[in-house]
Amino acid sequence: MKKLLILLCCVLPGFFARAAEEPAPSYLELRPVIFSLTMIMMHDVVNPPAASRYYAYCMAGAYEIVAQNDPSVTGLGKFVTSYPAYTIGKQPGTYDFRVAAVYCVLETGKLMIPSGLQLQEEQAKFLKTLRKNGVAQKSIEAAVKVAEGMAAHIVKWSKTDNYFKLSALRRYRPLKGEGNWYPTPPAYMEAVEPNWATVRPMIIDSCSQFKPAPPVNFSKDSTSEFYRLAREVYEVSVKPDQEKLNIAGFWDCNPFAVTTSGHMSIGFKKMSPGGHWMLITGIACKDAKLSVEKSVVAHLMVGLTLMDAFISCWDEKFRSNRIRPETYINRYIDPRWQPLLQTPPFPEYTSGHSVISTASAEVLTYLFGDNFRYTDDAEVMFELAPRTFTSFRAAAAEAAVSRLYGGIHFRDAIENGAATGRELGQFIVEKLRGSGVAGVW
Repeated sequence: MKKLLILLCCVLPGFFARAAEEPAPSYLELRPVIFSLTMIMMHDVVNPPAASRYYAYCMAGAYEIVAQNDPSVTGLGKFVTSYPAYTIGKQPGTYDFRVAAVYCVLETGKLMIPSGLQLQEEQAKFLKTLRKNGVAQKSIEAAVKVAEGMAAHIVKWSKTDNYFKLSALRRYRPLKGEGNWYPTPPAYMEAVEPNWATVRPMIIDSCSQFKPAPPVNFSKDSTSEFYRLAREVYEVSVKPDQEKLNIAGFWDCNPFAVTTSGHMSIGFKKMSPGGHWMLITGIACKDAKLSVEKSVVAHLMVGLTLMDAFISCWDEKFRSNRIRPETYINRYIDPRWQPLLQTPPFPEYTSGHSVISTASAEVLTYLFGDNFRYTDDAEVMFELAPRTFTSFRAAAAEAAVSRLYGGIHFRDAIENGAATGRELGQFIVEKLRGSGVAGVW
């Protein structure tokens, strides 16, 4: 009997460890839920910085539900200092906290995103699927109650981050000066979120904590370094090979591009860069066969990273306020030239995709390890073929250089943006490591 007890003591811990690593049931997979959020944001044409904010808050509540039910998961307040504590009350009967976490993502999105009420349909589908899979009605009701309480708390917290003060700030006007950004064709849209740096970050200390190296000085001189940068963008676009075209298109991620036909303007909606990386996170979670708990952790960490990376990048964009390649090339090299991708409506330096992609890749590498091979099919809905990457860092490097191929960024904005994103991402990794969030699963 004594030997049997010793054997059980040795075997059972390993059994429970393996049980905890069992992949999520298909009906609890997060990727379809994140996709639903993304589609609603596409419908609303949510700009990239704002989209990152929605992803961060939508995942925060789910994470806290997991943390309060799984002792191995570090509480949100350990690494997000602005988070106000909230304790889930006791519920009548038992419930699956994983169900509550997934439902909370949809509930938070419903409350926060402008057209979020459309997520009620997704919630109804989710509940129907739970019933089909034998989840008891009382358990479902208890999980929903927990999710609704947490989502309400998260929304209340979100209202303290200065986002709702943005509309009261002074409207942006393009600055005079040959080297400054100016709205570009065909829509000549006004600057997107010029005051975004005033939004409270999640993990980094401040919007200006990670200032990039200064941009190359503006010059019209054909022998200058700046002219060389512009000439490189121009020459890449003259006869791009098919692979460069594929890379530029795959990482376009322009939430709202406009094309004209005669007197008619036609808009095309796509997901934001942050949306692309959230879907990449879902792909990695599925490929790694992660549990619901770890999948929630991964999505939150990327969501927080995206939000902070956009705050940091936008701080620099409206400080340096640099001219776009399209404007410079049309003025000083070729008045008929057009970039492959449509120029986004905000200053050029640094490249946002370079910053947020590199930062996200650092966090994902910490969680999943380097050399994590995966196939990214996030852009299939836009009739773009999947691309396979040997690591998250390789994907980020491709996302960064895509802006050169697309004709919307100079090389120094790409390289210095990637350097800033790497530094920011590594800072977040150290914060997570110090707070007990384990890496390399």
